[in-house]
Amino acid sequence: MKPKKGPQPLYTTPKQLLLDLLYISAGSLLCAVAINGILIPHQFVTGGVTGLALLIHHFIPSLNAGWIYFILNLPLFALAWMAVGRRFFFYSILGAVCLTLAMASIHLPIVIEDKMLDALLAGLLIGAGVGITLKSSGSQGGTDILSVMLLKRFSISIGSTVLCVNIILLLMVAFLYSLESVLYTLVVLYVSARMVSLVVTGLSQRKAVFIISSHWEQIAGEILKDIRRGVTILEGEGGYTRQQEHILYTVVNFRDIGQLKRLIQQIDENAFVVISDTLEVVNYRIGNQPHW
Repeated sequence: MKPKKGPQPLYTTPKQLLLDLLYISAGSLLCAVAINGILIPHQFVTGGVTGLALLIHHFIPSLNAGWIYFILNLPLFALAWMAVGRRFFFYSILGAVCLTLAMASIHLPIVIEDKMLDALLAGLLIGAGVGITLKSSGSQGGTDILSVMLLKRFSISIGSTVLCVNIILLLMVAFLYSLESVLYTLVVLYVSARMVSLVVTGLSQRKAVFIISSHWEQIAGEILKDIRRGVTILEGEGGYTRQQEHILYTVVNFRDIGQLKRLIQQIDENAFVVISDTLEVVNYRIGNQPHW
């Protein structure tokens, strides 16, 4: 009989707890600077729950956008509890509280004459802020919760989810703003979505490599010894020659690709090599999926 699993611990080590708090605080700070310093003054609309909070704030200026954001997040916290996990739930509440307080207290004016540069900077700041927060064990709430759910269950990238949700929201509120503001907001959304994907997985990207060579044993040995990565040996058959082939499959860090190609070239310059991107890799040694 299998032992029952206890509740998921809120943190693994004190060091990890401090890192999570640092990520959440830094991410909230960047987002608040972009929202109060660029989005609100220029009447740009961001997407998701934050965009809805800014829309309500536009019509009811007496209500602080940060507190509106927190109230709108309350139904999503229940979704996070049921669909993602205990740790993500509590850290997401912490992230939403941090962002709420940051939006209520940080008002740093950013003066740039060119609106396009404003939109680009806002996208970079928001994308970096959300991405840094997602590097922790939680999120800032809002569409981050939905994004993590889709990534875990269907491997849909976080940036793609954020971008789609934001475009839907823009279509709903476009008639309330000038067309110019909506177009600038699209720039903010696209840049922030790309930045989120870059921060969360892009900097730790993994490459999947297939190698077909008559010197497969030597290549496999060098990968194990020099690059120190595992290799899977697959059996195959040439479609034209009908000869039996050995196919090597390995997953390496992006920075190891150059060394791997040189290694293969030195052993067999006629080797057939296919290198492809990976969305996520789950493994204790080579994995790059955040541990939500």
